[in-house]
This record gives sequence, C-alpha cells and structure tokens, in this order.
Amino acid sequence: MDLGIAGKWALVCAASKGLGKGCAAALVKEGVNVVITARGAEALEATAAELRALNPAVQVLAVAGDITTPVGRAAALAACPQVDILINNAGGPPPGDFRDWDREAWLKALDANMLTPIELIKTVVDGMAERGFGRIVNITSGAVKAPIDILGLSNGARSGLTGFVAGLARQPKLAGRNVTINNLLPGAFDTDRLKTTLAGAAAKTGQPIEAVAEARKQQSPARRFGTAEEFGAYCAFLCSAHAGFVVGQNLLTDGGAYGGTF
Repeated sequence: MDLGIAGKWALVCAASKGLGKGCAAALVKEGVNVVITARGAEALEATAAELRALNPAVQVLAVAGDITTPVGRAAALAACPQVDILINNAGGPPPGDFRDWDREAWLKALDANMLTPIELIKTVVDGMAERGFGRIVNITSGAVKAPIDILGLSNGARSGLTGFVAGLARQPKLAGRNVTINNLLPGAFDTDRLKTTLAGAAAKTGQPIEAVAEARKQQSPARRFGTAEEFGAYCAFLCSAHAGFVVGQNLLTDGGAYGGTF
C-alpha cells in the first residue's frame, strides 16, 4: 500500500532508539523527510546514518537537544521546513511510590509527558490546518488504559495529555481540515527501557533476567514482546493519507495484554 505521504516532513522526538527510532524508520521507508531529535548526540547521529541508508532519496536531519526545553524545541522546529507529521515521544518517568515523589518530580513528569507535547502541537497545528494536511501521533503508554501502580508519575502525566487531546482532536477546524491527532499506547516492547525494567525486577527478586523476561512474556496472549519495527509500521499508517477518519483515538499495541472489552 502506498501511504501517500512521500515528500512530507516529519518531526520525530526521542528518535535515537526504541519506538521513536522505529517510527522514524517506517516514515523514511515511505519517502518522508524526517528531523529526529534526542539528547544524546552520538546515538542520534548513528541513527541518522542508518535512516539515510534506508532511503537515500529522503532528507534526514539530526538535531541533538532536550525537547522539553524551549531552546530544544526551537532548534528542532527550525530544522524542519514545515511539520506535516509530528511524533511526540519521551521516555517515561521512573517507577516508585507516590509518597516518595516531591513537587519537582511531578513537574518533571508533567513537563516531559504532557506539557512538551502540548507545546509542540500548539506550534504546528495551525500550519497543518492551513495546508489541509496534518498527522500528530502521541506515543503514550498502555498504562493510560490500565494504570500500573508503580507508574504513578506516568499514569498521571500521560492521562493528562490524553484528556487534552480528546478535546482538541475533535475541533472541526482541525479534523475538518484533515488534521488528525491520535495516541498510540504501547505495551511491552523490546526496547532499552524494557530491558532496564526487567533488570530492575531481576535484581529485586534475585531471579535471572531471562526468567523475569519469560514470565513477562507469558502475561501477553501473544507470548512475546513487540518490536520497534511493527510499532513503527502502525504509526506510519496513522500518519498516512488513508487515516484521515481516525480522530482522537487511543490505540493499544500490547499483544492483547489489556483484557477489557472497551
């Protein structure tokens, strides 16, 4: 299927590895020019080289910086001639007990996982509407649908973004101008973040990390972890010309782990 987005420009946040990198790779394969951002310059440049090799016909620009800061956002946006596609993504805040989190911890989580995406959306969405095309995908978490007790910071911040998007995405001046905003809710994907979580669980329980990983896989009907490549393909379709009728949705990608009907 031709996704109909060749030649568009995308800004992909936290794209040096993991799910962000998977999304950037899928878009590049479809002929989309991308600006990728992340804080680690070395890893980001390595990823940019990989992406250019996937499709020499597109432009891949790497802008190292902290997207949660005004300076970082300005640099990333300045590198992108126009933002037709925006992939909001940021690493989740650390797990723990809410009794241990001070105000600064909450503000940091809100800044990264709610306020930064909103700032980027605010900057690009009117231009998208004027041009008659725009796709915004926020990578949130399956915990928005099924909260995880030790991920309170993530539950709170990402749910705040979800509520905001639910109202914004349905504004006729956006949806009626072919601008869609949707959220992708990943479950357990084979990323560095998951490996860190598994290592922490192994250290806490004294079990081998392989045993912890296998037990986690068994919690999913798919009996495996997802891959960044398949997540990226799903994201690319949401960004396509064919997905203009998908508006304000929260789409789980968790191998069936969430057991509810709705």
